[in-house]
Amino acid sequence: MEGASFGAGRAGGALDPLEFLRRPQTLLRLVSAIFSIIVFGSIINEGYVNTEKSPILRCIYNGHEGACNYGVAIGLIAFLACCLFLAVDLHFQQISSVKDRKRVVLLDLGFSGFWSFFWFVGFCFLANQWQRTPPSKGATQGGDAARAAIAFSFFSIISWVGLTVKALQRYRLGTDMSLFATDQFPPDPNAGYPGYPTGSGVESTETYQSPPFTETLNTSPKGYQVPAY
Repeated sequence: MEGASFGAGRAGGALDPLEFLRRPQTLLRLVSAIFSIIVFGSIINEGYVNTEKSPILRCIYNGHEGACNYGVAIGLIAFLACCLFLAVDLHFQQISSVKDRKRVVLLDLGFSGFWSFFWFVGFCFLANQWQRTPPSKGATQGGDAARAAIAFSFFSIISWVGLTVKALQRYRLGTDMSLFATDQFPPDPNAGYPGYPTGSGVESTETYQSPPFTETLNTSPKGYQVPAY
């Protein structure tokens, strides 16, 4: 919503579920959650294979355990973060404090920016280790899952950059104080009283007006005459 407080409407207003689902930010969060599931799900299910020389399961990415652990970690944390921020977005309009809204938006902005960088590192890390993986029966069997994790790590970079941009736009929207009731803010004790309306702006030439009673009072009692000297 344009002109709203950090991208949301009036505090306490009703939320339209269909309008919420159609928001670009909501769609990006859902897509990012799906991408993260694919990444860590692929590594957990088929990312560990045994070799012809040893029955012990090892990471499919050149036997580098750190590559598999990194992919699972950032994917799982990204999924949990998407769920958390979706819940926050759902109740964001119920937050009446402008400061609390600002903190939420800054948290979203910071996390999205950092996770875009972490996905970039993960994509480069997994792709590099996959290139170094020697051909083997295990690598052939789990090759599709390994390549899927790399591909969706790259897609996650795009989706999280999009979330970062949306959070930055929400932050730049700032605060529109007109959306909040004036009784939420205490009156300024130093503020002066408002002036009287000036009407049409034409000053009257009459400085004084006649009193409400037109009769003049006789200060001398009846039957009394002022003596002449």
